[in-house]
Amino acid sequence: MTKAPERRWSIRARVLTGMLLLVGLALVTAGTASFAVQRLELSERLDESLSRSVKEFKVLTETGVDPQTTKSFTHAEDLLYIAMQRTLPSPKQGMLALVGDKVRWTAPDIVGTRLENDPEFTAWAFQVQDSNRIRIGTIKTEVTTYRAVVIPVSLPADHERGSFVLAYDYSAEAVANDRNFMIYIAVGAPVMLVAALAAWLIVGRMLEPIRKLQTTAQQISETDVSQRIEVSGNDEFADLTVTVNEMLDRLDGALSSQRQLLDDVGHELRTPVTIINGHLELMDPHDPQDVQQSRDIAMDELNRMSVLINDLVTLAKSNRTDFLQTEPVQVGKLLDDILDKARGLGQRQWRIDYRAEATVRLDPMRLTQAMLQLCANAVKFSEDESRIALGNEILRDAHGETTLRWWVSDAGTGIRSDDLDRIFERFGRGQNSARSSGSGLGLAIVQAIAETHGGRVWVSSEPDQGSTFYIDLPLATGSKEA
Repeated sequence: MTKAPERRWSIRARVLTGMLLLVGLALVTAGTASFAVQRLELSERLDESLSRSVKEFKVLTETGVDPQTTKSFTHAEDLLYIAMQRTLPSPKQGMLALVGDKVRWTAPDIVGTRLENDPEFTAWAFQVQDSNRIRIGTIKTEVTTYRAVVIPVSLPADHERGSFVLAYDYSAEAVANDRNFMIYIAVGAPVMLVAALAAWLIVGRMLEPIRKLQTTAQQISETDVSQRIEVSGNDEFADLTVTVNEMLDRLDGALSSQRQLLDDVGHELRTPVTIINGHLELMDPHDPQDVQQSRDIAMDELNRMSVLINDLVTLAKSNRTDFLQTEPVQVGKLLDDILDKARGLGQRQWRIDYRAEATVRLDPMRLTQAMLQLCANAVKFSEDESRIALGNEILRDAHGETTLRWWVSDAGTGIRSDDLDRIFERFGRGQNSARSSGSGLGLAIVQAIAETHGGRVWVSSEPDQGSTFYIDLPLATGSKEA
C-alpha cells in the first residue's frame, strides 16, 4: 500500500498564504506607485512655483520702477529689496538676496525656513551666482534637502552682481506625502488581517466537503461502503460530492454483487460438486453400467454448473458501466426477430399481440436475452401447442411520461400470489418449479437487464390461468415513433 507523503502545509494554509501574498503584493505595488506619483507631483508643483517666481522677477526687472526715484532700477540691491518685499513665501519656503559675496537681505522673521542659517546652502547659492544664469536644482545638506532657484541680477548701471534665491524645504514638503503613505500602511495592515480572517473562514467553509469526504473515506471499510457525504450548495464542490457519492454507490453495488456472487457460488455450486464427487467415489470402475450411469450423472451436473456459472457471470456484469451497449433500435423489427428466435424453444402457438413502430435507444442484445428468458419460462410452464404471445407498446401517463412496454403472455400453470415477488430473487422458485430445471437465475437476469435500462419487470398471474410478464422501459425525450 502506498504511503501518503508527510503533509507539511494544509490546503487551507496554502490558499491563505497565497491570498495574503497576492493581497500584500497588490497593496505594496499600489502604495509604491501612489508614493512615487505623489513624489513626482510634489517635484512638479515645486518646480512650477519656482518657475512662476522666475517669471514674476523678470517682469519686475523689465517693467518695475524704483519707488524712491520713480524710474527704472539702477542698483541690484534696490531691485532685490523690492522683490523680497513683494514675495510672500509659503510655510516651507525661504528666500535670500545676495549682493557680491554677502547675504544682503533675508526673509522676514515670520518665515520658518531660514536659508541663511545653512552654510552649505549659502555656499552653493554663491557658487551658482557666479555662473550668471538661472539655475533650478536640488541641494542636499546636513540640515535638509532643498529645491531651489537662483536668479542672477545684473544691471547696466551697477557694477555689483546680485542674486535672488528662493528655496523650498523639500524634506519638510515631503513629510506630508510620507504621512499619507504611513496612513496607507496603517490602514492596509488591518485590512490584510481582516482579509486573512475572512479568507480563513471562507476557505474553511469551501473545504468542508473535502473534510467530509476524508471522514467518510476513513469510515469506509472493505465490507461497508454505506456511508455517504451530505450534498450542500450548487458549486464545483457539490458536483464533486455528487460524483463521489455516485462512485460509492457503484462500489457498494460492486461489493454487494461480489458478496452475492460468493454466496451464490458457495450455495449453488456445492451441491453439484458434492453429487459428482459422491458418485465418483462410489463408482465401481470394473462395472461398465455403473461407470456409464456415473458419467451421465456427472455430465448432467456439469452442464447444470455451466449454465449456473454463465448466469452468475451475467449477473455479476450487470453492475458494470459497460453492461449495456445502447443504440437506436426499431422496436417493431426487434420484436419480429425475437419471435423468430423464440419459435425454436418449443412447439407452441407463437404470435404477436401488438407491435410498436418506433425507434428507441436500448441494448438490443440484452433485451433479446431478457425476452427469450421469459419465452423459455413460458415454454417450461405451459403445454404443447398452447398459446404464447409477445408484444410491445408505447404508453403515456397523465404526466406526459412515456414508457415502452414489452410482454410475454402464456396460458400455462400460472403463479401463486405469495410467489409473485419471490420468483425474481436469485434462486427463487415458485411452488410449481423443479430444482433441476434451470439455474434459478433467469428472472433475476431479466430484472437486472430491465433495471440497467432504468426500468422494471413485473408479472400478472393466477394459478391455472397463465402468466404475463412485463418489462417497462422509460423512454428518453429523443425517442421517435414511426
